[in-house]
Amino acid sequence: MHARPSREDAHQVVYFRRHPDDDSAASVPGRDILSGCPITVQAKFWARLVAVATAPPHKFAGGGYWEAMKGDMAGWFEVRVDGPGRHHYRLFCLLDNAAEGVERPLLVVVCGLDKPFRTTLSSAEYAGVRELGREYLKRNPRPLA
Repeated sequence: MHARPSREDAHQVVYFRRHPDDDSAASVPGRDILSGCPITVQAKFWARLVAVATAPPHKFAGGGYWEAMKGDMAGWFEVRVDGPGRHHYRLFCLLDNAAEGVERPLLVVVCGLDKPFRTTLSSAEYAGVRELGREYLKRNPRPLA
C-alpha cells in the first residue's frame, strides 16, 4: 500500500464540486467536511481512500472501513473513520466509469457527515447525500475539484 495516489491506481480519487447554477456556492462538500475533522481523522480518511483506489474499489476488503451501501443508498459507498471521543465520521462516495475527459475511472468523494457514537443518520440526511449525487451525475464532463 502507498500513501499517495499513483497513476497506476485503478481509480483516481477526486472531489465533487457544486456548480453555482445549482442554487449553491461552488463548494466542495467532501473537502469541506474533511477540513473540519481532526487531523488524525483526515489522515485516516486519506489513507483509506488511497488504499481503496489502489485495490480497485470493488475488490477492496475494507474491514468495515469501506462499505457498499444498501436500500435507498444502493450504488453508494461509505468510508468510515472513528474519531476522538468515539465520534463517527463518514464520507459518501460514488464510483464513476462514465466521466468524460478523464484517464481512468473515478472514486468520487461527494460529501460527508459526522455523528455521535451510537446514533444513526436520519433519512433526511441520506436524502441530502443522494441529491448531491444526482447533482454530480447530471453534468458530463463532471464537476470536479
